[in-house]
Amino acid sequence: MIKTMPAEISLQALIAGDRDEFARLVDEYSSPIYRLGLKMLGTPQDAEDVLQNTFLNAMIHLPKFEGRSSLLTWLYRIASNEALMLIRKKKPEVNLDDVANSENDEDLKPTQFVDWSALPEDELLSGEGKRILDHAIQILPESLRIVFLLRDVEGISIKETADALNLTEANVKTRLLRARLFLREQLSAYYGERLIHEEQND
Repeated sequence: MIKTMPAEISLQALIAGDRDEFARLVDEYSSPIYRLGLKMLGTPQDAEDVLQNTFLNAMIHLPKFEGRSSLLTWLYRIASNEALMLIRKKKPEVNLDDVANSENDEDLKPTQFVDWSALPEDELLSGEGKRILDHAIQILPESLRIVFLLRDVEGISIKETADALNLTEANVKTRLLRARLFLREQLSAYYGERLIHEEQND
């Protein structure tokens, strides 16, 4: 679940421009913002840019923050916008609205599944397994990746994800389902090949 604002951070002091309070805000929330940037964009340099621009924009806009969401949800909204802007700059051909225009249940049917229970748990949690999962996340369409990262990696709620991305909760649920099915299919293909290879070697 989303972390509550630490007691030592005063929203009133932040809005009033207290630099020490802002430094505490940065210390508290840099890690999740950096992690989101890294998972969205794939490089430490881009993640640093997202991190710096997020807190720069937060500093500028804090006086207008009305507290309708938590500070972290608000920061995620800024970070998500920064990450998506970087993607548009690097890949102008990417249309982040494609998913919203073609969401229906018929498109959600996966084509390949494997019974992962046949694999030992340490296989699923191995360095290789994590590498395959990270790669699968990276090739998720951007509009699905950001939803998956906020909901399933950062652990914020459907409502908070919707607030951060300015989407409806129904839209978030649909994109999340698409992302999970995509990842499951990618991992099924990998582990299916591993199981076939192991059976052939028995």
